Amino acid sequence: MVDARQTALAVLNTLDLGEKTLDRILLEIPQEDDYLSRRDRALMSAMVYGVLRWRGRLDHITAYYSNIPIGKIQPEVLNVLRLGLFQIIFLDRIPDSAAVNTSVELTKQTKSCRAAGGFVNALLRKAATGYMHVPVSTFQEDPLTFLTSGQSVPEWLAKRWLKRLSAETIITLCKTINSIPPITIRTNTLKTDREQLLRSLEDHVEHIEPTSHAPDGIKIMNPKQSIPHLAAFKKGWFQVQDEAAQLVALLLNPQPGETVLDACAGLGGKTAHMAQLMRNQGTITALDNNAKKLKQLTDEMQRLGVSMVKAVCHDLQVPLAENQRGNFDRILLDAPCSGLGVMRRNPDIKWNSSAAHLERHANIQKRILENLAARVKPDGILVFAVCSMEPEENEAVVKEFLKKQPDFVIDKHLGKLPETIRSRVKPVARFRTLPFINDMDGFFLARLKRTK
Repeated sequence: MVDARQTALAVLNTLDLGEKTLDRILLEIPQEDDYLSRRDRALMSAMVYGVLRWRGRLDHITAYYSNIPIGKIQPEVLNVLRLGLFQIIFLDRIPDSAAVNTSVELTKQTKSCRAAGGFVNALLRKAATGYMHVPVSTFQEDPLTFLTSGQSVPEWLAKRWLKRLSAETIITLCKTINSIPPITIRTNTLKTDREQLLRSLEDHVEHIEPTSHAPDGIKIMNPKQSIPHLAAFKKGWFQVQDEAAQLVALLLNPQPGETVLDACAGLGGKTAHMAQLMRNQGTITALDNNAKKLKQLTDEMQRLGVSMVKAVCHDLQVPLAENQRGNFDRILLDAPCSGLGVMRRNPDIKWNSSAAHLERHANIQKRILENLAARVKPDGILVFAVCSMEPEENEAVVKEFLKKQPDFVIDKHLGKLPETIRSRVKPVARFRTLPFINDMDGFFLARLKRTK
């Protein structure tokens, strides 16, 4: 059986290579209990997510105590220090001495780090007794340093926020994205209802409550089993899906019997939600450029009892054939984006994104929208959604699309959005969800209608 700290270090080191996302790395870890016990798996997860959430602060403390410039510390050694510091600062149940000693052991077990044991030992021992006294600027003294060193916001992103957001908004946003979110799920109404699902789960989680806006959503904290092992999951009674993502299909509001395209379907969360709203009647084409994801989507539809979905592998940056055009009542484009709206759930995004990525994603979104326009029937609906709060990836993209496509307008009809959300977005029919206001991921949504 492997150790939680060894696994956490391997995950962070692999992530630094930039070849895989955190989700993909974690999925590749064997799920069997004899590989990593449930307790060690929980500790590993807490350390990985904690280090990524607070990396800027941990590096600030490291730089304060290190006699080597932080940019010259070997990446693997730096990850050992981050893991050690995170345990010292945030994990009360782990004694400081254990955090130090296990970190030194990690250097001995890692070939590229073996010479750094003394350095790691000395730095962590100093930090264990003095980290709370390491100076950090206040927002009033130095807003940029406060954000990068105190709140672990990448410098490029901090500069953007300082230009367009108020101090109060930024501080509240940082507090929210650095907190641990609940697990949010969506009831599969093809098999059960929210009340029955609530009852079936209440003995298996530490805390449970309905979502505030999405009518089929539930928030849970600290399940006693991993999600795939819960009986309700095996029965196909729910999918894991943030509340903001649940609003997307409600805005599109597909009807039973219609022909619908899920243009970037991914693993099928919104695909299945649309199937629920359509009562499993009609046709949904789930399109994605990743065949492996589509295989997982197909398996997921079987688990959920969805029989109306056809999976198609295609890259929507490539123009569509003439004979494929103009045949969908509704299209959902959950577009590729930076993902900066889901930093609370995926803190690795903070360190893997840049301003250049925003421009690249925006260009991809524009190409896909252009290629989709002709596939919407007259009077049909196209919903554009991105899990980003950055203007280049939302308002700017929609504005350019409408300028180039005079047959489309912003549709002021709000689909099946609940009244608690409707009251906030009238009359423009495009809106955003914000983590610190709605306690959900940061999304931008726009409902577009083809007039002829």
